[in-house]
Amino acid sequence: MKSGTIHPNLTRCTSRRTYEENRIPSGFLMSHPAIESPSHLLRINLQVRGVTRRYVHMPLRVHDTRRREKVDFTTQSPGRVSMYVCGVTVYDHCHLGHARCYIAFDLIHRWLEASGYDVDYVQNFTDIDDKIILRSIESGEDWRDIVDRNIATYFEDMDALNILRADHYPRCTEYVDSMIHIIDDLIQKEHAYVADDGVYFHVDSAPEKYGQLTGQSIDAVRQGAGGRVNETGGGKRDHKDFALWKQAKPGEPVWPSPWGEGRPGWHIECTAMSLDHFGASFDIHGGGHDLRFPHHEAEIFQSECHTGHAPLAGYWLHNGFVNIDGEKMSKSLGNFWTIRDIVQKVDPFVLRLALVNAHYRSPIDMNEQLLKDAQRNHSRILQVYESALRLAVDGRQHALPTPDTASSDPLAKSLGLLERLAEGFAQAMDDDFNSRDAVAKVLAATKQLQYLMTLGTDDGDKRAIGNYAKEWLEETAGNILGILPSPDLLLAEPEEDPRKAEIADQVEALLVERSDARADKDWPRADAIRDQLSELGVVVTDTAEGPKWDLE
Repeated sequence: MKSGTIHPNLTRCTSRRTYEENRIPSGFLMSHPAIESPSHLLRINLQVRGVTRRYVHMPLRVHDTRRREKVDFTTQSPGRVSMYVCGVTVYDHCHLGHARCYIAFDLIHRWLEASGYDVDYVQNFTDIDDKIILRSIESGEDWRDIVDRNIATYFEDMDALNILRADHYPRCTEYVDSMIHIIDDLIQKEHAYVADDGVYFHVDSAPEKYGQLTGQSIDAVRQGAGGRVNETGGGKRDHKDFALWKQAKPGEPVWPSPWGEGRPGWHIECTAMSLDHFGASFDIHGGGHDLRFPHHEAEIFQSECHTGHAPLAGYWLHNGFVNIDGEKMSKSLGNFWTIRDIVQKVDPFVLRLALVNAHYRSPIDMNEQLLKDAQRNHSRILQVYESALRLAVDGRQHALPTPDTASSDPLAKSLGLLERLAEGFAQAMDDDFNSRDAVAKVLAATKQLQYLMTLGTDDGDKRAIGNYAKEWLEETAGNILGILPSPDLLLAEPEEDPRKAEIADQVEALLVERSDARADKDWPRADAIRDQLSELGVVVTDTAEGPKWDLE
């Protein structure tokens, strides 16, 4: 995999490592390796810096939209996952909804790799479409230039959000010949017909495939659908039928076909690309919740009727919507956020944390408070990670004791509690990629890691503890959640915020009062001081050297 370019609007704490650098190293936190026998528990015994981890994990379970339930995950080829996720239509910059979708599937990609699977990940670009043509007409710019520019900015945006590259990014215009072949086969099998304005799929030719993903009749779903689904042509036999090939219109890009010059319909594109990469069936098909109908159900009709094989995908995964302050994101409402707009104001890692701190299938209401909470939590994680990096220097390290929550040794007990949190993190991710619970385990661990780093009687102990804390966070918050910057960037001296100097004396005085109140066990006073510091936008981290503070 190749690393991408860095987004021009990144803040200090952002970076993107290459795929190989992000790849999960063996030997620290692991869930199960690729499990093909889901009825068996797997016992893990890993030896890391003198700490033996003994995990017992249930198999990975995922929610399949088609079956409408959570099921055990198995693959068609042992140890390998074939995953196709619908990509963007490249007529404009990516928006917050795209960030939600591709962060969600990046998280899934990362966990599958961490679980021992070799993931073959395909994500397409729709590079010919009504919106691209309209943008070309409005701007006078060649449609191919619009496509190339927006593909380049797509990668910049995804790199800014620390999204690992897929293995393949096919463009639909590269597969027009394949689409024509599939359409011709569907006509021969009487699943499609030629009309005056193109070629249509005849939905009633395969009635058993109605509503596989929505659970509703086509008519009921169509009443609530908008956009491209409502386009009709005079040659349709039935309003439920959808276009496979569109007859040429003046000024539009066209390709030759047996039915005259024209261009492919929306749905046939993904059928051609997924068939080319994976064949008649593959493991995971993903996309946004809004793609269930008509797009994904149309894919089922086309692919299964063409190949004669069902199901097209073993598991259908769909991520939830993003609303802005309780309303649907819309240009007409003035709440349309592009990724580029957001990362000029918000650290991309903070935005990523805000999005992974919700289950991928749940809707998210993006608002100022959500981003503030994410900023506070991210600062907390970074402060602990930075402390660990500073302890984890080169030199002789002592072996750590066996983790034991019942031990009278504070170090062994603390390690035992952290092992439980690591196991809880893995179990959350094994439960339909429940990143919300996984984030909760990381936040709980920051407190325990802070305490852990106050232990140790000499430099050998402290180095071992620092390395343990560093690796704990890198394996969870870094390699899986993708919310840690590179150590070099984190340890670089930041530009001083002028406001920090303005409030430094006030904060230091409050910290002295806080220490006195805690020493006197005057908890109400300590809580009141904490609230004052929070109002100033100050985050406090207690370390072995005393309290450290920074601005949120």
